Amino acid sequence: MAQTFSKTRQRAESAFNKVQSQFFARGQAVEEQDFVAQARDAKTARLREARLAKESDDRARATSALITRRAKPA
Repeated sequence: MAQTFSKTRQRAESAFNKVQSQFFARGQAVEEQDFVAQARDAKTARLREARLAKESDDRARATSALITRRAKPA
């Protein structure tokens, strides 16, 4: 059963649908940006942990090398 509306109503429906689709598109774009930001933050945290672990390991190796060098008789 097809409904027939006045031209004014049809224009109003069309304008509403356009605004509504823009609203939903904006929401989807915000969700995508949030996802990208979360992924970036997770990667940054992972890389920071790896860097700190490497720096700690390097510091320990340098300390042990220094101790070994001092322990050797000159």
